[in-house]
Amino acid sequence: MESQTTISGKFKRFWKHYLLQSLLAAATLSIIVLILGKDKVVVISAMGATSFILFAMPKSISAQTKNVVGGHLVGLLCGTVFYFTSLPYFIEYPCAVGIAICLMVALGFEHPPAAGTALAVVINEVSSDVFITIMASALVLSQCKYFLRNHLKDLI
Repeated sequence: MESQTTISGKFKRFWKHYLLQSLLAAATLSIIVLILGKDKVVVISAMGATSFILFAMPKSISAQTKNVVGGHLVGLLCGTVFYFTSLPYFIEYPCAVGIAICLMVALGFEHPPAAGTALAVVINEVSSDVFITIMASALVLSQCKYFLRNHLKDLI
């Protein structure tokens, strides 16, 4: 029986893709963070999970541009709605995430990290700056994946 801690056979075969795609994800996210500055990193924390999906699972449904952009838009809207409610945080936070999940699935914008966007917005702040930050980040990541699509392989 193979140990859980050993490197998978798939990694051994495609180690160059694993390293390259991980570096591409990190480089793309670095560009976003450098442009936005460190004070916006908390707001775009869901982009780390988005970059994982785009660069580790580029052929998945969640990695499609419409899902990335649509999912984060839904997350932004749900987070914004609950940011302006006067409900206790232990009701606001889960409701923002739960309704974002429901809407993403109902609208066909399945992108799990966007649930984190809803939570980040309801916890942190709502502004046009946040909207632009999240949507621009989603677009930049999606476009990088699009331009690299012929070089990316599903690693999972």
